[in-house]
Amino acid sequence: MMRAWIPPMLLVLSGSVVATGQIFKGSPGTAAALLLAFLALAGVNSPLIFPRSIGALEAQRPSAVDGRPVVFWRPGCKYCIRLRIRLGRSQLHWVNIWRDPAGAAAVRAANDGNETVPTVVVAGQPHTNPDPKWVREQLSPSA
Repeated sequence: MMRAWIPPMLLVLSGSVVATGQIFKGSPGTAAALLLAFLALAGVNSPLIFPRSIGALEAQRPSAVDGRPVVFWRPGCKYCIRLRIRLGRSQLHWVNIWRDPAGAAAVRAANDGNETVPTVVVAGQPHTNPDPKWVREQLSPSA
């Protein structure tokens, strides 16, 4: 099942239009709050937060070779964002389950049919919503 994804620039543009309308109505506070909300949504969907996603099969092969974990995530997931921010620029294999049916199937298989993310696969073993510190400990020195 494909889910809706809104490009970040469209969110910024939409937020600007809505905020401008609120300013003309004489509500600058509401305008600022709405613009911040739209900017936050754009940030959550931004490739700046998450690197380019690859498919599950494309991620599992190199992970088996280099030992780097595979992270299954989806846009809008606050736990995924927390993991990404706390891991910084660590090199992991990121799979967006909303763009990859095989990734969504792998997450459902690991989580009793639920699409619970982040699900991190380390050495072939899935871990649902692990502590970011633990994930960092699983990284090889070259990652």
